[in-house]
Amino acid sequence: MKMNMRLLASTAVVGLSLLLPLTASAKTKPKPKPHTATAASKMEGTPVTGVSETPGVPNPPDVYAKSYVLIDYTSGQVLAQHDADARLEPASLTKLMTCYVVFHALQTGTLKLQDSVTISEHAWRAEGSRTFLQVGSQVPAEVLIKGMIVQSGNDASIALAERVGGTEPAFVQMMNDTAQRLGMKNTHFDDSTGLPSPTHYSTARDLSLLAGALIRDFPEYYTWFSIREFVWNNIKQDNRNGLLERDPTVDGLKTGHTDSAGFCLVTSAKRDNMRLIGVVLNAPSIRGREDASAALLNYGYTFYQTVTVKQKDTVILKPRVYKASEEYFGIGPATDVVMTLPRNEAGSIQTSATALRRLIAPLTKTTPVGELQIVVNNKPIKSVPLFPLTDIPSGSIWSRLSDTVVLWFQK
Repeated sequence: MKMNMRLLASTAVVGLSLLLPLTASAKTKPKPKPHTATAASKMEGTPVTGVSETPGVPNPPDVYAKSYVLIDYTSGQVLAQHDADARLEPASLTKLMTCYVVFHALQTGTLKLQDSVTISEHAWRAEGSRTFLQVGSQVPAEVLIKGMIVQSGNDASIALAERVGGTEPAFVQMMNDTAQRLGMKNTHFDDSTGLPSPTHYSTARDLSLLAGALIRDFPEYYTWFSIREFVWNNIKQDNRNGLLERDPTVDGLKTGHTDSAGFCLVTSAKRDNMRLIGVVLNAPSIRGREDASAALLNYGYTFYQTVTVKQKDTVILKPRVYKASEEYFGIGPATDVVMTLPRNEAGSIQTSATALRRLIAPLTKTTPVGELQIVVNNKPIKSVPLFPLTDIPSGSIWSRLSDTVVLWFQK
């Protein structure tokens, strides 16, 4: 019976991927170039089988990819994975980090969208996908950013790297420094574009962290990842992320491909205020990476639900604070308390809160003074620190003296 139920669940999940809306493009897209029989293409008949991260939830669908991860953006919870920490070539997914560093330059004002960027010979001679820039020409930074994102132009990426970092090697150092700051522990970049190299690698997990950081830190620029087409020098190129056409809830992020890296895709979708991020590495084909990503997204949305347990700055308790200007102050979580749970467990959340026995002013908003315990189905799941909702100053001399006496009797 368990085998039959698992088979039915797996069949249902895979079937869901076929229900994605499919919109035919009004214009003919260029056919992908054929690739040689690489490790990715040899996997055509060998899907990988994941294991459910949560008891009671069916296993994720079998997909054709060497590595993948599916996470909830808000809670950061992993919903499905397979070899998520395997170091693999990221190909043009590298440009997500190039985007991050460039977006930071825009945010800090060291680069402006209208700035003219000179196209060097190094950028002009870039291998691989191109934005068809002319050496020595002056191109607005915004055009280069769109060329890098929509058509994965290596020439545009190098031109931006040289503009922001002075040289591409200096920019790459900025990329690696940023990767470390974001907690990408198994990532190292050699260039700004993603050309194959033994020391140029990342992981599905690290790339999901990067995607989440792009969404969180640069919401004003994230919309560029959903642009469907881009025209420069009278050449129109479509976004290579086919899921933008197939699923209206998908709004980013980026594709990648080399013969050795296979076909890669980092994608994000938002349905009913629940955002998921999926990373698929080393799939056997364009269609393969899209089908794998679609199946994983549908798996997450079918079996999981993200719930806001408590909103930030909500008063959870009003404990006594000694030697303060008032006797009682509100405490609560500093950020929204969010959990991703199986859909059948979302209604079984229980909470309880405690405060430290003796709170003495002064206290700041960053001082942990209590704890919120979260229980699901009578099982403790997590604890969240509670903080004063405002800074708590010391009270008058009289209140301090009288509370000193009270505290002395409590010893």
